[in-house]
Amino acid sequence: MQNNAHGQSGFLTPARIVAGVDEAGRGCLAGPVYAAAVVLDPKVEIKGLNDSKKLSAAAREKLFEKIQQGALSWSIARAESHEIDSINILQASLLAMKRAVETLTHAPHEALVDGNQAPKLNCKVTTIIDGDALEPSIMAASILAKVARDREMDRLDAEFPGYGFSKHKGYGTAQHMTALKQLGVTSIHRMSFAPCAKVAEGSRLASTARRDPEGPAMDGRAGGSKEGFSCAMDGSAKDVVS
Repeated sequence: MQNNAHGQSGFLTPARIVAGVDEAGRGCLAGPVYAAAVVLDPKVEIKGLNDSKKLSAAAREKLFEKIQQGALSWSIARAESHEIDSINILQASLLAMKRAVETLTHAPHEALVDGNQAPKLNCKVTTIIDGDALEPSIMAASILAKVARDREMDRLDAEFPGYGFSKHKGYGTAQHMTALKQLGVTSIHRMSFAPCAKVAEGSRLASTARRDPEGPAMDGRAGGSKEGFSCAMDGSAKDVVS
């Protein structure tokens, strides 16, 4: 399910429109992956822009409002957990980016994308490694995506109590892994990620053993191997809990 929001400031459109694009939540075990696209207005200075991971939650919240008010155009989109499981996390991240760019009120001539993977867009795309620390428009996009996703995980914390989503935002912290083992997976967990698949498989085998007490004992090795974990989580190491 696509979920996006967009806005515009009302300033005159510049001759060349460049959008910064970034994602949030790629390395999480649960919840959607978010992306944002931002076209900054050259006449409006937004002080304090930085990589969202280097800002406090309070600073991000303040900048979230400033960006929406001062940007020429902005858009936030996401790809759901079932889409991540269907097409893999990289493709889902690119899909969220594509949705964000395509719902901008001002179509960009060029998109500056954080990282080294480019979504398929109807404009020029330039990928920039560590772009969220170099390009103001990507910084702005990283803040919108991060804040929007954090708010969604706060909402999901109330819907799925006991997992601590409001604290770890879906990342694979010790608290989250303990909750997974105790409570099992939910509908928002990414089953293509090995830790979630391993817990689900362990629960299935335990249920089978209870139904068939004469059957073979479990050896504790249910689910994904180290190789499976590497494949499932490829490319997501840059995300950190903040």
